[in-house]
Amino acid sequence: MKSMTGYGEASHQGKHAKITVQVRSLNHRHLDLQLRAPREYLGFEEEIRKSVRAAVNRGRIDLFINRTSASGRAREVELDEDLLGKYLKAIQRAKKKFRLAGEIGVAIFASVPDLLRVREVEANAGSEREGLFAAVKSALRKLEQSRSREGHQLKSDMQSQLRHLKGIAADLEKHAGQLAPRLAKSSAGGKNGEVDAGIVTEASDGAGWVLKGDVNEEVVRLKTHVVALAAVINEDEPIGKKIEFMLQEIQRELNTISSKIPLFPVVQLVLQGKERVEKIREQTQNVE
Repeated sequence: MKSMTGYGEASHQGKHAKITVQVRSLNHRHLDLQLRAPREYLGFEEEIRKSVRAAVNRGRIDLFINRTSASGRAREVELDEDLLGKYLKAIQRAKKKFRLAGEIGVAIFASVPDLLRVREVEANAGSEREGLFAAVKSALRKLEQSRSREGHQLKSDMQSQLRHLKGIAADLEKHAGQLAPRLAKSSAGGKNGEVDAGIVTEASDGAGWVLKGDVNEEVVRLKTHVVALAAVINEDEPIGKKIEFMLQEIQRELNTISSKIPLFPVVQLVLQGKERVEKIREQTQNVE
């Protein structure tokens, strides 16, 4: 069992840049991936999404990729030699024509800023691909470890709730067994000796409760669903939607039992059962 919430981070130091990948997951009914990557890696976006889909089945995933250029490699200075040649020729002509004194030195670079240009170094994305995906893979692995740790805690809590549900189902089975003979006896006293399975009045207690029949089948199904749910939470594959479906089935059986036998001890057990179901449902909202 895995939780849908977790966090993973990894980095790779390459020759030209340091790549940092951060990935966070939150609750969501489906897989919703939000990817933020520098423009140098936009060509890898679909491949990155494919890697995430292979690792995660459900949840909102925020994946951030940061690229920091290595020191001294982010920018380069270029000399406009053509422009410098034109300046030098123009200065030589001026010196000769106007008989100017002085030598031309490196000071010309400070007086004529256009001679030097600072250029951003274009990243070679292809050469950084291996490091990028190594960082993505490592971050996703740490995310999975984080989700598994929290999933283990969720599983332990669900197992505790299921133990209570098993006990409640067993108690309901006892009540159903005790009520069955009384229901049969009351039914036998119907008109013309016919058994009315739809509505039976509990005459022996004199309280006027209306009992709508035997709940043995509902109790059996309830116990079966609880056992099946206990097996499901031990599966390794994504099980969140399976748990949600089985909780609906358990809730349905509990509702039917309480409607057929609205006696205080039974209703009390049903309410306890619903409380356990709700606690499991709350935890299921965070299960992949």
